[in-house]
Amino acid sequence: MKLKAILVSLLFTPVLWGQTNITVSGMIFNSPVDSVFIVQNTAKGDRIILGTKMSADGNFKINGEIPAPDYYSLKIGTTKIHLILKKDADIKIYGDGSDLGKFANIVNSDHSSKMHKHIQKLNKWSARIYQAQQDIKKDPSRKDAVNQQMAREAKTFDGEQRTFIARNANSPALFAAIEAIDPSKDFATYQSIVNQLSRCFGESPTIQALQKNFVQIKKQEEAKNVLAPGKPAPDFEETKPDGTKMKLSDLKGKVVLLDFWASWCGPCRRENPAVVKLYEKYKDQGFTVLSVSLDKKKENWLGAIKKDNLSWPNHVSDLKFWQSRVGKIYGVGSIPFTVLIDAEGNIIRTKLRAHDLAMELEKIFGK
Repeated sequence: MKLKAILVSLLFTPVLWGQTNITVSGMIFNSPVDSVFIVQNTAKGDRIILGTKMSADGNFKINGEIPAPDYYSLKIGTTKIHLILKKDADIKIYGDGSDLGKFANIVNSDHSSKMHKHIQKLNKWSARIYQAQQDIKKDPSRKDAVNQQMAREAKTFDGEQRTFIARNANSPALFAAIEAIDPSKDFATYQSIVNQLSRCFGESPTIQALQKNFVQIKKQEEAKNVLAPGKPAPDFEETKPDGTKMKLSDLKGKVVLLDFWASWCGPCRRENPAVVKLYEKYKDQGFTVLSVSLDKKKENWLGAIKKDNLSWPNHVSDLKFWQSRVGKIYGVGSIPFTVLIDAEGNIIRTKLRAHDLAMELEKIFGK
């Protein structure tokens, strides 16, 4: 994993909004410099917003207007303390200038304190990754040993990241977690964090830009997802109980529930009665079910169809268990797995249980 700088303006282009008054004060003893600044990271480097001189004993007070409620940093020399500044913020910071990485206390902004501490963890993890890369470069024979060690450390970091996300739900501090998430590998978590940040800190230009960027990422992810809503359902041909073949496209013109199940699947069997009721309710209006069984034995498959009264005529299986050809086409990793398909053959939704299916069918056919 390669971490980018946390508050970098990939997500932010400075825009002057309504002015926001803030106060940041405190004391930095042992400071290596005599001035402190409120800065905002941009693609061209730090943009100084406000600043002041410190007294001989390290006291300082910055009072003024910032362009908008957003993410900023208090910069002391080359060290940054990351802050969330909203209207009328009055934050106090105390620290040891000889080692602000270890000794910095943020008062009156719990969100800033938690975000700053997590960013420090991210920076340490990034440095650890870099060190591991250098160790391998220096001695390639240690590659396997280093990678094994890094895999163990990655699990620890991932646990800390997930704990941070869980403990800071609906907090602007969650922005600290976003840089360590690869949307292509964990899009659900990425989407959840973006949505939470938009709700709790939507006035931030950085979050507005993040939301805009997210829309593009979502489109890219959906383009890779063959089962995304609106996409054509992949067609297939499979064998019915009597040995004849049928295709999914044979049902075009009807709303189809493609239902992956098996006689040995308890949750599938528990869903069946509700699906039967919905089939009987809407079958005359153009709804049907195509069941794809992941059974291995034909007698078990047919016995379950009869026992559960699966009255629709569309049942297929190659009796290859998890090696089902159709299952592979649809990426089925667990069952029950369902795909609701419209009359034109396009996907409406996936992974619907009976309650969700009932609501979708009500939207289409009415009560």
